[in-house]
Amino acid sequence: MQKKRIAILGSTGSIGTQALEVIEANQNRFEVEVLTAQNNADLLIEQSLKFKPNCVVITNENLYGKVKEALAHTDVKVFAGMKAVEEVVQMDTVDIVLTSMVGYAGLLPTIKAIEAGKNIALANKETLVVAGEIITKLAQEKGVNIYPVDSEHSAIFQCLVGEFHNPIEKIILTASGGPFRGKKQADLAQVTKAQALKHPNWVMGAKITIDSASLMNKGLEVIEAKWLFGVEPSQIDVVVHPQSIVHSLVQFQDGSMKAQMGLPDMKLPIQFALGFPDRLKSDFPRFDFTKYPSLTFEQPDTKTFRNLQLAFDAMAKGGNIPCIMNAANEIAVEAFLQDKIGFLQMSDLIETCMTKVAFITKPSIQDYIQTDEQTRIFAKEQLGS
Repeated sequence: MQKKRIAILGSTGSIGTQALEVIEANQNRFEVEVLTAQNNADLLIEQSLKFKPNCVVITNENLYGKVKEALAHTDVKVFAGMKAVEEVVQMDTVDIVLTSMVGYAGLLPTIKAIEAGKNIALANKETLVVAGEIITKLAQEKGVNIYPVDSEHSAIFQCLVGEFHNPIEKIILTASGGPFRGKKQADLAQVTKAQALKHPNWVMGAKITIDSASLMNKGLEVIEAKWLFGVEPSQIDVVVHPQSIVHSLVQFQDGSMKAQMGLPDMKLPIQFALGFPDRLKSDFPRFDFTKYPSLTFEQPDTKTFRNLQLAFDAMAKGGNIPCIMNAANEIAVEAFLQDKIGFLQMSDLIETCMTKVAFITKPSIQDYIQTDEQTRIFAKEQLGS
């Protein structure tokens, strides 16, 4: 069996490091072709020495010398800058591109990979949030598969295997509710960065952990689901499921529902995306029903956690509004992590940007790039920075 050659964009992050664990456990199926990182040069060097990829990219050009020198005695080619990421994903030697870069930065490399006919394992939800219509159309034109890596979208994808010819009535995304489930606005006004970074079920990077605490992560997933599965906004629901065992559900037109279940472990959806259509043997911990005597479900509180409602609003309006929302959220999270604004003020900033930045009904990629830039400038002006 020929090994799949993997390019991992964002190899030093939470998804990237777990993907490398999956690859290491399945060396007969996968090999590492490309690794990229933004600032974590030390870990990128360590990964490169271990997995011996064809090439690596450090996007922070100031760190190029350090990486180059550390790998000088190897055959690993070293490049720097975002343009280099866009170029390496097009190499003939790459079979599948795992896009796990954080935020908007993942958009252009994903487009370049699709243009080059590469299958995508998508862990960067912002790509479809910002430019879902363009991305899905391009993937269709190029005959490229997009395999979802998010646990919720992977769950839906797994539920749809063997059902692709059957119309979906509804998609139900589950949310843990984050560390502040059940809290009211008065409680959230006092929330600290340290509290927001403590997720009850998942270990993730800082940005996605804050998004999870504010329910923006679920909002991004709602928009992503619309494009991944070709459904209308009215066909997507969110339900809070604190135990994070049911990862999402699909309801079909006969009323039957399918759910994908398991312990919270990102390695499972990563492995499913890389190995599809095969389910590969694993030693991941197994779920035991006796340890979970009850699984509970409740409606999300969109009045307190306004980001989820803002995402539904953005999806309904369409155009470049999801792009504005995403850019504003990235600035808001950054400001919160730097103690410049409070937890609730993140939603205020996002809503202001969504109402003030120019609306474009049918944006081009260039429009998205400009919208992202304009929104970031406007958001920083609102913060006084």
